[in-house]
Amino acid sequence: MTRGLSGHCERIGSAQACLTTDDPASAAPTRHALAAGDHRSAGEQVISWLSSQASSGPIAAIGHRIVHGMQHTQPAMLTPELIGDLERLSLCDPEHLPRALALIALTGARFPGVPQIACFDTAFHCDMPQVARLLAIPRHFAELGIRRYGFHGLSYAFQMQELARLGEPAAAQGRVILAHLGSGASLAAVRDGTGIDTSMGFTPAAGIPMGTRAGDLDPGLYGYLAAAFAMTVEQYQRLVTHESGLLGLSGTSADMRDLTAAQGSDARAAEAVALFCYQVGKWIGAYAAALGGVDALVFAGGIGERAQDIRARICQPLGFLGIVLDAERNAVHGPLISAASAPVRVRVIRTDEEVMIAQAMRLLLDPDQA
Repeated sequence: MTRGLSGHCERIGSAQACLTTDDPASAAPTRHALAAGDHRSAGEQVISWLSSQASSGPIAAIGHRIVHGMQHTQPAMLTPELIGDLERLSLCDPEHLPRALALIALTGARFPGVPQIACFDTAFHCDMPQVARLLAIPRHFAELGIRRYGFHGLSYAFQMQELARLGEPAAAQGRVILAHLGSGASLAAVRDGTGIDTSMGFTPAAGIPMGTRAGDLDPGLYGYLAAAFAMTVEQYQRLVTHESGLLGLSGTSADMRDLTAAQGSDARAAEAVALFCYQVGKWIGAYAAALGGVDALVFAGGIGERAQDIRARICQPLGFLGIVLDAERNAVHGPLISAASAPVRVRVIRTDEEVMIAQAMRLLLDPDQA
């Protein structure tokens, strides 16, 4: 599969919002400033930019990453029925699904008649064992679909595909821990190519602390805040998804780049970085226990791919598991950053969810050519 134009948006909602595009015909990526106060306005500007590119050719199909699919485990054409189903699921993921549905409506209006395809982030985790799916709440809630689902599945699928391409033996038969570390962050444990556990749960708010999400919290916290401060459900939702994590701890930024630059002079930034590294390392240890050991560890996502100091701090206490980095390899971001003598291979993989979406689209549109 040959990649044409590509790009990504960063820092949506801030004055630094930008679109970075990469054209194979250009020597280097190009940055375009965006007046993007929200995801919809960013989407509108990206579509306008794409429409202006004469070299891009006709659009055959449009693929969408759908974060929460619940019972949907395979890529599917976006029909009115599926869109209606996703609208009903929005209560499960109010942070992502409404934005995705708005973008589906926007692209449908701008490109009428072009097939749109949904690819579900939960699909990678659909074969997790029952013990990893269950929540310890009354059983009848599970019958309503309330359980642990897991997310970042498109990224994890790409990482496993790339491990196989690189000849990593553990990709097919072995114990792999995948760490997708970005503004949203999670980990997954994979045995013999199948996911057996992951840190996010019923929603993407669970697990390790993230850019603005708190991650796992004491369930009693909401009851206390509601009783002591009359906090509403909506206020609590905003607190734990938009005002917490690295942003809440530091009080200044949700971006790891800002915090690592400031940690020498800002104690709160330093504590935010330290907590993030501690929690990621703790989950790696937990998944080594769930897997009965570990053969390979993968770092991906914006932090995982580009923050060598964070990788080093995460791995430094994990030598007892056989996780030891080569400082020089780590400093240049891999692709193999473990010490030559270390029993656990540690890799850096530049994840590519778009490739997974494109592959799924091709398979749906033309199965014979996939």
